[in-house]
Amino acid sequence: MYTTQQIAEMTGGTLHGNHNRAINRLLTDSRALSFPEDSLFIAIVSDRNNGHKYIPSLYKKNVRSFMVSHIFPEFRELAEANFIVVEDTLKALQELAAGHRKMYPVPVIGITGSNGKTIVKEWLYQLLHADFNITRSPRSYNSQIGVPLSVWEMNGETELGIFEAGVSQPGEMERIAPIIAPTIGIFTNLGEAHQENFLSLKVKCLEKLKLFEHAETLIYNKDDKLTDICMMQARTTAKFLSFGTHEDADIQILSLQKKNDETIITYLFKGEENKYAILFTDNASVENSMQCLAVLLHLNISGETIRKRMATLEPVAMRLEVKEGQNGCLLINDSYNSDINSLGIALDFLSQQADVKQMKKTLILSDIMQSGQDPAVLYQSVSKLLFNKNIERLIGIGHGISAHAIFFPLKNKSFFPDTETFLRQLNPDDFKDEAILLKGSRSFRFEEIFDQMALAVHETVLEVDLNALINNFNYFRSFLQPGTKTICMVKANAYGSGDIEVARTLQHNGCDYLAVAVADEGAVLRREGIDIPIVVMNPETGSFHKILENNLEPEIYSFRLLEQMISEAERQGINEYPVHIKIDTGMHRLGFEPAEIDRLIDRLKSQKNVMIRSVFSHLAGADDEKFDAFTEEQINRFKEVKEKIDNAFPHKIIYHILNSAGTERFSQYQFDMVRLGIGLYGISAVNSPKVEEVSTLKTNILQIKRIPATETTGYSRKGTFKRDSVIGVLPVGYADGYNRKFGNGEGKMLINGQLVPVVGNICMDLCMIDLTGIEAQEGDSVTVFGKGYSFKNLAAQLNTIPYEILSNVSRRVKRVYFKE
Repeated sequence: MYTTQQIAEMTGGTLHGNHNRAINRLLTDSRALSFPEDSLFIAIVSDRNNGHKYIPSLYKKNVRSFMVSHIFPEFRELAEANFIVVEDTLKALQELAAGHRKMYPVPVIGITGSNGKTIVKEWLYQLLHADFNITRSPRSYNSQIGVPLSVWEMNGETELGIFEAGVSQPGEMERIAPIIAPTIGIFTNLGEAHQENFLSLKVKCLEKLKLFEHAETLIYNKDDKLTDICMMQARTTAKFLSFGTHEDADIQILSLQKKNDETIITYLFKGEENKYAILFTDNASVENSMQCLAVLLHLNISGETIRKRMATLEPVAMRLEVKEGQNGCLLINDSYNSDINSLGIALDFLSQQADVKQMKKTLILSDIMQSGQDPAVLYQSVSKLLFNKNIERLIGIGHGISAHAIFFPLKNKSFFPDTETFLRQLNPDDFKDEAILLKGSRSFRFEEIFDQMALAVHETVLEVDLNALINNFNYFRSFLQPGTKTICMVKANAYGSGDIEVARTLQHNGCDYLAVAVADEGAVLRREGIDIPIVVMNPETGSFHKILENNLEPEIYSFRLLEQMISEAERQGINEYPVHIKIDTGMHRLGFEPAEIDRLIDRLKSQKNVMIRSVFSHLAGADDEKFDAFTEEQINRFKEVKEKIDNAFPHKIIYHILNSAGTERFSQYQFDMVRLGIGLYGISAVNSPKVEEVSTLKTNILQIKRIPATETTGYSRKGTFKRDSVIGVLPVGYADGYNRKFGNGEGKMLINGQLVPVVGNICMDLCMIDLTGIEAQEGDSVTVFGKGYSFKNLAAQLNTIPYEILSNVSRRVKRVYFKE
């Protein structure tokens, strides 16, 4: 615990205020507030946001300590507040964490590399928690902000720290290194992530290795030639501990044997041969286990203990899974570990989901294992956390939490000794209209509870990666000047991804406007608690009553539509209702012609019922450089219209013309706002590797059949064979949005890492794939499109655009949402 005066001294700041308060917690996200009394809010300023604007609302929630770069006039009304004024709040946060790190001279493992950081960190925790009281990064907290927040969690009980560090720009590691100050370093591997910001792979590797300049031991894979070269050139005093098949490796891998669902690794270390097995066969997991092996050997853990512990390694769930439950419930599955830090993060996500749907908040919580704290102190802390997060119902599972039930004052609570007892008594009808978080250690097998409480659905699902959506949103925002707004397209069911959850996520992450095609789509979002402005891009005759009723904002593209809107607003006695004026600068679809602007201005000035909120136009070819001259011409026409409208009206009007492609390629013309559509869902006009595909359509094999060469499959006997064949029958068809043109070898799907052709005609609910020569079993997962097989491939096969592939996914296909 520090005081605000001590923190000011540690960061070179100046303390303003009359109260020297005690600080236990650091807060950079106002939405994650749990304990206002001893929290210090650090107002981070970025290209996309400014934390200072959240200070008045946090003060109302009883936060009294703030770190700022400037005291604004409105802050002077916050009489009980303390302000630590620093030049740069992010730099001060990092300096504070670095100073905190120096207070604890314990071993710290620092992990960096392109891939595998979080897996290695979590596996090390699984392997070492019996020996050490460990403080580690929660989830993937490896950024310039995440690292200091992670290290801040170190305390007097910490015996070992495990922290991961990621960088995306040159110079970033120099700021993170003194915060982690690792004694043991792990360099996982070198890949292409963020390569666009570095001159070469070697330059990026050397940047990452700056983390280990003062480390005592550095672990790496000697089989990677470039990494091995970089190690020799890195500025570090560390002693190398290498592994690999190379004969000069300190830990020499003698053999790898993959059998069914396990891999047996035989290794030689200091002249002694040993082996261990892991229940994984993929190459990434095998290499991750070797990183862990090196750490355990360095810590003098015996070969026999290593063998036993490696056999118990469990998969690391990297995301929260959200799924519809029975009786109107929403299930959130976070059942891969249970500690108080990750519990707080998961409860924030629960609150986000429950608040917008006005659902009750329920927590199913297992014992918190190996916390290193006295159980009474631990569960009192958990109880206080639940109180601050307004949890209304608690189900505790495990002997530990049950023994401390007295510490939980909730009226609606129940406790069970184990998962089996709870499952025997589980009646899904006892839960209704609740957002339910399942938070438990893997040993409690909460996935069984999740499966029993989930709503049974069609076996073909569309997985929607909300982390990818947020990443894409932030990627496009990186092109924008401070103050430039965003309007995000969620029409057509958010391009097939599910409009409600996508809209909720975008709203939560700072989107300024949403846009739908018709009023009905906007009305649905309003009913689901979306409260930011929503623009209706194609309002239909007769829809203005619904637009006004749901506080939607219509696009106006013709005089006929304008008169209808004015008439309805006048009928309801509404003045100055916001509308968005569409200008046709060359798309020649909808919009006022530039020659009509004078008449439009006169009509708008002659009435008081509607008021221009924004003026915009649509670029016809911003994604193709061969149309760049025409794009510039459209923008010049738009500027001329803007000048006329600006001269006619005194109030602030928002102007926008850039779509996703325009934002990437013509960001100098961003005006006041940009419109983000297909880019949010995975398409980059410049093929940026930073843009991720959001949706993955998956199904599974219902049945496997062996078909003689003389037989056929499917309707009209179109599925013919040139040899005896093996086919898989899948529960996906044209009623799910899988186009019939993909039949008879035109389409392909991905199974167990291999592309296979579709055979026969596509049926309404089924289709068939050729599995000849492929290792597959009934129940195996099949990717129709998504990660591993892009929806852009499907679009190319049909000679269409990716929009069509995404938006055609039927509503009967269940959307399953994932978020870290």
